[in-house]
Amino acid sequence: MQNRIAVKEFLDQSVNIPILDVRSPSEFKHGHIPQAINFPLFTDEQRVIVGTTYKKSGKDSAIKLGLELIGPGLKDKIECIEKLDRMELSMYCWRGGMRSESMAWLAGLIGRKVSVIEGGYKAYRKTILDFFEQENLNLTVLTGYTGARKTEILNELQELGEQVIDFEALANHQGSSFGNELSEFQPTTENFQNELYRQFVKCDLSKRIWVEDEPNRIGKVNMPDGLYARKSISPHV
Repeated sequence: MQNRIAVKEFLDQSVNIPILDVRSPSEFKHGHIPQAINFPLFTDEQRVIVGTTYKKSGKDSAIKLGLELIGPGLKDKIECIEKLDRMELSMYCWRGGMRSESMAWLAGLIGRKVSVIEGGYKAYRKTILDFFEQENLNLTVLTGYTGARKTEILNELQELGEQVIDFEALANHQGSSFGNELSEFQPTTENFQNELYRQFVKCDLSKRIWVEDEPNRIGKVNMPDGLYARKSISPHV
């Protein structure tokens, strides 16, 4: 059984439900919904082949080729779904199209109830960027020289019950002096922004949210343009 729902409803109900990203591994690596599990319908190589067939020979030929490629692995996919041991699942692909519909159909064959994002990951990304364009992000920006222990102050503010979003921690970067010397890697820009959104929606937007005065680019990742613009005109302490 498949249920197509809007992004916010999808995220709200998926708090306690496994989220399956059915896009290819490279798409997943580039950016995905936090806590999602990669459960690809196609490998990267198969996706390229099917996409090329679609462009050259049309939709019907691509569908037939896709079925031929995934057919031998359907039993394994069903067994993987069974191992999750959950009767409700959430799924998405790039635009909420054939890949998520196909996997939702497969899960439905073994009695799973599946929710699919209307518009897919593309709609999710639009929701994020639109969120950071809003004017009611009640930011208070902690600023100061490098080495002034701003992160420690933010941590203390959080201990006192204030709302805090730690840009450096989410970017896995230690600021202008230390960079990512103490980190093994940084997330992609999309994954950084996706995690930012997840943290912001937990906050009460009617109350102030403390952030550190960071540039638009933190190491190798960029914050959303709307968030950086809002931070720039917010009160600085």
